[in-house]
Amino acid sequence: MPTVPFTPRGAFAAIALSVASLALLQNLVIPVIPLISTDFGVSADAASWTNTAWLIAAAVATPLLGRIGDLRGRRNTFLAVLGVVAVGDIVASFAPTLGVLILARVLQGVGGALFPLAFGLLRDVMPRHQLTGAIGATSAIIGIGGAAGSVLAGPLAGLLGWRGVFAVPFVAAVAGILLTVVLVPPAGLRAKGRVNVASAVLLSGWLIALLVPLSSGARWGWTSPLTLGLFAVAAALIVGWIVAELRSAEPLVDLRLMASRAIWPVNVAALLIGAAAFGFWGYLPQFLETPSSSGWGLGLGVQSAGLALLPLLIGMSGVGFATGAIARIVPLRLMMAIGAMLMAGGVVFAVFDHETLVSLATAGGVFGLGIGLAYASTASIVVESVPADRTGIATGVNANLRTIGSAIGSAFTTAIVFGSVAPGGTPALDGYAVAWLTLAAGAVAAAVIVLAVRPRRQTDGGAPTPLESADEPAVLAEVV
Repeated sequence: MPTVPFTPRGAFAAIALSVASLALLQNLVIPVIPLISTDFGVSADAASWTNTAWLIAAAVATPLLGRIGDLRGRRNTFLAVLGVVAVGDIVASFAPTLGVLILARVLQGVGGALFPLAFGLLRDVMPRHQLTGAIGATSAIIGIGGAAGSVLAGPLAGLLGWRGVFAVPFVAAVAGILLTVVLVPPAGLRAKGRVNVASAVLLSGWLIALLVPLSSGARWGWTSPLTLGLFAVAAALIVGWIVAELRSAEPLVDLRLMASRAIWPVNVAALLIGAAAFGFWGYLPQFLETPSSSGWGLGLGVQSAGLALLPLLIGMSGVGFATGAIARIVPLRLMMAIGAMLMAGGVVFAVFDHETLVSLATAGGVFGLGIGLAYASTASIVVESVPADRTGIATGVNANLRTIGSAIGSAFTTAIVFGSVAPGGTPALDGYAVAWLTLAAGAVAAAVIVLAVRPRRQTDGGAPTPLESADEPAVLAEVV
């Protein structure tokens, strides 16, 4: 492979394309689940495991591989994960059975680790004055890719069949591998130590035990023995994991760092923002597709409802790519709070003015602006608040909390909306209003938490205590 001179712009392009390949896969399968169900002759409930498998694999892989990247080198780990995702795309395209397709979705879900690894790589290769903008743009790509997957899945499936929808992320993943090899140098600080296997097993266990019932509880019944039993197992494993981490000399996740005033408010806010994001964004197309015979629905088709999300995508991308410039004027924590408030405002707008497509598209645009600000600033705050050799695990934990939040938001919205259906089987408008206003309140709470809990700068004899060398972004320890 010829040697290409390193440039931050080239490195960013390689990382961004690689992340886009994975971002597309987040929601790509959801719209084509009915086609998968018909093709394999299985129930929709069974076919939905293609999405659940991705969610669980991503949740487990994100913190574990983020930590491995900190220890073994982020570039090599990033390339290995991209390779696994590309294999998953191939297997999914040719899967002969549902079981093989679910396996492929697990391989694709491993790619969830690309997000924290990408933020760590950006910290390694970008000049300090460009870091916030690069993280913001990458966060925007993650959000845009997730939404684009929902919008593109239908048209792609119509042209290529449901198997063909994996061609686009596969091409992007292969291109990302080649560009990363050529344009991203091996650089950055490495952590010392090893992966704590016991902690990794406990963490994986409670994530699986929590996310499976959150994803399937609406179908199983929230009070069914299986649902309640898995929640109980998750609670027990969480306690065991916390105890193991606090007692370990080499914890997988430094819980004391996570409990610092610099980090925990941002992580709690990420959980609440994730719930609001997917509880509203994920259900807005269904809201738009509600038949006009309901008395309040617009009765849009699938493709029209997808196009109605364009203002949301435009708002998200515009703000995300402008984060670097905005951060020069607005502090990151204030930016995150403003984003959460805009998300809440967009939801409230949709609840109280939903009679026309223009009003709902406007609400989506406001919501998109909020997501763009919140996602970009969250990642930047975490990156700037931890030592360089713990960037992967810290951003991985934050991403996981947002994933858990999205599962909670989706489960909550499903329970409320479809728990109050009209006689004809159509969800009642009041169900959407209750669910969405509750999620909006959560977004407001996220803004309050981020602004109210300010980090304290620890000093030693009155001087700041840097956690990194001078050529890295300045970070101060803020452990309570």
